[in-house]
Amino acid sequence: MPSAISLRGVHKAYGRNTALDGLDLDVGQGEFFCLLGPSGAGKTTTLKTVAGLEQPESGTVSLDGTDMTGVEPYDRGVAMCFESYALYPHRSAYDNLASPLRSPRYKLPAAEARERVGAVADLLGIGALLERPVGRLSNGQRQRVALGRVLVRPARAFLLDEPLSHLDAKLRQAMRAELKAIGAVRRTTTLYVTHDSVEALALGDRIGVIREGRIVQTGTREEIWHQPYDTFVARSFGRPRINLLPGTITRDGGFVSADRFFEIPRITPAPGPAHSVRPPAPGTRVQIGVRPRDLSLGSSVLGPGGIELVGSVYITEVLGRATEVTVRLGAQHLSLVVPRADAAGLRPDAPVRLSVRPESLLLFEADDTEGPGRPGRRVTG
Repeated sequence: MPSAISLRGVHKAYGRNTALDGLDLDVGQGEFFCLLGPSGAGKTTTLKTVAGLEQPESGTVSLDGTDMTGVEPYDRGVAMCFESYALYPHRSAYDNLASPLRSPRYKLPAAEARERVGAVADLLGIGALLERPVGRLSNGQRQRVALGRVLVRPARAFLLDEPLSHLDAKLRQAMRAELKAIGAVRRTTTLYVTHDSVEALALGDRIGVIREGRIVQTGTREEIWHQPYDTFVARSFGRPRINLLPGTITRDGGFVSADRFFEIPRITPAPGPAHSVRPPAPGTRVQIGVRPRDLSLGSSVLGPGGIELVGSVYITEVLGRATEVTVRLGAQHLSLVVPRADAAGLRPDAPVRLSVRPESLLLFEADDTEGPGRPGRRVTG
């Protein structure tokens, strides 16, 4: 079965600025695919290219196996939600929601249209606002109207450009759950753009990470989390961010920190795909990656091969039921998240022991190994 959305070698530039640089992407039938990346990475340009609102200089865009070259946006059968709302400001919320159902292609009888609009409005929590002019709605309410206008009509694919970005934290969390439920029930192919890793992890059947107009890695949330392709992908997920500690490989295959403050006797890189970097030679500059929630205070996780580090408390920060503890290891800082009770009584400069399981460690090349500004790739066994 062909992919619902397929891009091959897509290039798009705006003057001297390259937005998409040979981008390849496949989204399966009925899949909820999240495209994650920072501002300027090419996320919105990817959506507009799929929708036909931007024409690539080279490469192809296919929907359900059909090349869309020369096909107008109206004829592509996709529905797009813009981050900037793109609403009719002089019309009511109801008229904005119903506008797709008044077009010749999707026109419905008035009673059926009102029923469908009402159902979508109730789902999005704006049922009581239908008669209100859009100009009198808050930013969050306008965002929900824009999202509802996409959901109200049938489409071969939904293209959603950061649809939750203007909502407050509580409503954003509720809407993530609603969107996930909509995706599970409708099974409409969805390409969802976001800069929020929490949204990507919560919503995506698969996730694609984009950087400088290229897809760095695609995979399930487990693959992306446990097997990041490089330090850019690793840094993109997790709050607090992953700890990356620079150092070198020792003669016996261990790791010594850049300031030689601590040493790990033996590093065993995890298995990985064939294109990953193979174990480096002694003396090679590398980085050890460990996520803050994989570290523990004391020696509680030490078992066969367990690793212990000794440092001093730099600062603590309460995060609700948990506490983030930043520990000084020589010239470097390392963060861990522990239950609040475990961090009670910790004071700055107090000595502290940390423990981590060896399988929780990730080994990366040093950044800039492949050139200035290039992230280090993960090393595999």
